[in-house]
Amino acid sequence: MATNAIDQTRRMLSLVTYLRERPGAHVQDVARAFGITEDELISDLDVLPMCGTSFRGGDLLDIDTDGDRIWWHNPDDVAEPLRLAADEATALLVAARAVATLPGLRESDRDALVRATAKLETAAGESGAASSRLSVTFEAEGGVFADVDRAISERRRLWLRYYSPARDELTEREVDPIRLFAVGHTYMEGWCRLSEARRTFRLDRVAEIRLLDAPAAPPELELRDLSAGLVQPAAEDPEVVIEVGTGGRWVAEYYPHDNAEELPDGGLRITLRTPDPASLRRLALRLGGDGRIVAPPELADSAREAARDALAAYEDAV
Repeated sequence: MATNAIDQTRRMLSLVTYLRERPGAHVQDVARAFGITEDELISDLDVLPMCGTSFRGGDLLDIDTDGDRIWWHNPDDVAEPLRLAADEATALLVAARAVATLPGLRESDRDALVRATAKLETAAGESGAASSRLSVTFEAEGGVFADVDRAISERRRLWLRYYSPARDELTEREVDPIRLFAVGHTYMEGWCRLSEARRTFRLDRVAEIRLLDAPAAPPELELRDLSAGLVQPAAEDPEVVIEVGTGGRWVAEYYPHDNAEELPDGGLRITLRTPDPASLRRLALRLGGDGRIVAPPELADSAREAARDALAAYEDAV
């Protein structure tokens, strides 16, 4: 079963207490106790050293593992009672109030957050009063994240209007969400009912989202290992070389590539691999005068022919 972000946060908070009481715990035993795989546990352990009472090195959790056992080297240091400075209390209160307004947040979580915020406000005194004059609003991705997280938790299907930059169009589709993850950007992996296949959706490209009453029922799929990146072309995939001008430099941001060489005119010479080179003809048409396929020659010829056909069809239409 896929784990949503809130459940993972709960687990990691419990993990801190568990490890503090069990120095040198075995990875296998801890994973079994939390009902997760050893890979999921190691992923949590990669995040925990970035957590603590501040961003100073000594205040972060010093947790590591040799693959067999887990060691926490500074449990007493970070377990001391937390005393917030005025600016820290203000920042925490403002953030807590903002999160409490997120759409899609489960009511039990919202109520717990509101109660915790009220207690913190009382303890903060004047700092708490000052924070009430500040507010934060989230961009659209925050609401989308909350809706997806809720859909995963409640096992509900989603309806999306989604922008595809490769096709430069908005599509409507129903998706059974599987998991949320971040690789540079935040993504949802799900079973797309439009294409009847597993698809990955970048949250900042979701133009509109709705939770449906239909239950989510994705097929049993093995989760992909994303440690090497979202898209992982194989070494045997054909190599394609594309040259783009300054208006086409965005290609290097959206397409995984082996190399991006600067050109004198401010453009890029991009070398990438893809199992389906013909799929890049649409990219060439979209780039227009801002780019061209250089190699392989047969793909370059095919792209030029597609451009001529498109131009002829346009001239016939007008």
